[in-house]
Amino acid sequence: MSAMWKPNQSGTPTPSFNPEPSRPATPALSSEPANRAPVTAGDQASIGKGLIIKGEITGTESLFIDGKVEGTIALPGNRVTIGRNGQVASSIAAREIVILGKVRGNITATDRVDIRAEGALTGDVTAARISIEDGAYFKGGIDIKKADAKPSVDIKPSSDAKPLALASTASESSKPAQL
Repeated sequence: MSAMWKPNQSGTPTPSFNPEPSRPATPALSSEPANRAPVTAGDQASIGKGLIIKGEITGTESLFIDGKVEGTIALPGNRVTIGRNGQVASSIAAREIVILGKVRGNITATDRVDIRAEGALTGDVTAARISIEDGAYFKGGIDIKKADAKPSVDIKPSSDAKPLALASTASESSKPAQL
């Protein structure tokens, strides 16, 4: 057995084994963030729990916040996730906002807002969809905005409103004694 180990030499198999595990480990690490935010089709930046940021955050990629942020966050077309340790005192504008930590400020999402059970939001929400899990804290107002659905809905009730107005006028004319 020692003759087999000598020709192979433990130094040679070690480098050949190290690159092989390193290569699968790198794609595995790369695929995890991609699985975490597959909707964004881009990279995800993160603010660790040891970081405190004061100021404006803008960009073109998704953001994971586990630290403290004070200021304005504007990431249109992307996802903003506030982690369990995240504390945000700012307004947030993004396509999708997921809250697991604490947020104080107004939220605007073009798609959806998701407040998880351990999350807390104090502020107004403007979004197309909202989800608030049991156990989550929310204090503020909700404004559901669907840009595509509103014009078609507004046109139909307007045409229906005219016959209703005529019907109410007819019922009022049947009661002339009260005038």
